[in-house]
Amino acid sequence: MARELITTWADYQTAIDRMLAIACHRICIYDEDLTNLKLESSARLDHVKRLLTGQPTPVLRIAVRNGGPLRHAHPRLQNLLTTYSHLATAQETPSQIAHLRDSMLIVDGKHALIRFERDLPRSKLLIDEADELRPYLTRFEEIWAEGGERITNSVVGL
Repeated sequence: MARELITTWADYQTAIDRMLAIACHRICIYDEDLTNLKLESSARLDHVKRLLTGQPTPVLRIAVRNGGPLRHAHPRLQNLLTTYSHLATAQETPSQIAHLRDSMLIVDGKHALIRFERDLPRSKLLIDEADELRPYLTRFEEIWAEGGERITNSVVGL
């Protein structure tokens, strides 16, 4: 069990790599627009793909306040979401919760990287802290339940 305060962008990026490397079952992300998570990098996408390969149940849920960057600046992540659409879902949250300013990267229900303010790196890294993580999991589920517009690059129609 470990708790660590993150105060720099470099440490935040290192913490993201740590989180993705230890993911075994599930990743839940709530973020402004995924820009600071840099999920388009090869190494990070490889971790996500490893997790998606061979899983029988949905394992990746991404909720973003602004879906524009995901739709237009993350083609490799979009490809992964399309290929594994039965295991991965991304949605843009509705406007009524657009005022939220934090971000969460939750892994396997027991690890998390919680950024307190979207414009700052100040974060809390939790490793094997299932009890402390419960309120964040509940909050993510509430955000997810708000619904929103699904983000996909699939063309619907004839």
